[in-house]
Amino acid sequence: MKKKFLLLAALACAFMFAFTSCGDDDDNSPSSSNTGKINGHEYVDLGLSVKWATCNVGASSPSDYGDYFAWGETSTKSSYTEANSKTYGVSMGDIAGNSSYDAARAKWGGTWRLPTKAEIDELVSKCKWEWTTMGGNKGYKVTGSNGNSIFLPAAGWHYGASLSGTGECGFSWSSTPDESNTGRAYHLDFGSDNFDGGWDRRSFGFSVRPVSE
Repeated sequence: MKKKFLLLAALACAFMFAFTSCGDDDDNSPSSSNTGKINGHEYVDLGLSVKWATCNVGASSPSDYGDYFAWGETSTKSSYTEANSKTYGVSMGDIAGNSSYDAARAKWGGTWRLPTKAEIDELVSKCKWEWTTMGGNKGYKVTGSNGNSIFLPAAGWHYGASLSGTGECGFSWSSTPDESNTGRAYHLDFGSDNFDGGWDRRSFGFSVRPVSE
């Protein structure tokens, strides 16, 4: 009887683990109130105009770095250069929600998409940013005015075949291209002593942190 009970308990734990997507991974995890799932992926309501995902595309937990994408591309690759960029030098409009160019929509589906420049600026200006550690990785705990929070790991960036800056800085694409320069797009940019938005080359491999209405 005891063996049967232990077997059932183990199966129950395995079932719970299998159906948990991008959940908390330590005591410094994002707050759990005002959360939910869209198409199987968790979000947190920070009191902003959109809901922010709890993890990067390709990540298994909030502290996991996840995958890296060139701007306007929906697949990872072994090298990130201007020569193999699909959008570098191409005149384009905002790509939010376009599954041909928006990695968040292509990978997660539903209403997930890349944040716009305005939504990244809102995250920067209306939240409290605290440099901390979660799951062994450094990054920012970003807390909204309602007390809810997400964690952004310092995942670094890809250029060529090299991954640089892990544990020191992080970059996450927006859906907004630079109207005056077809080689650049807007992104979230942060390090241990700074957090802001900026423009950079579309060929770089950055993280993707989805949002949804």
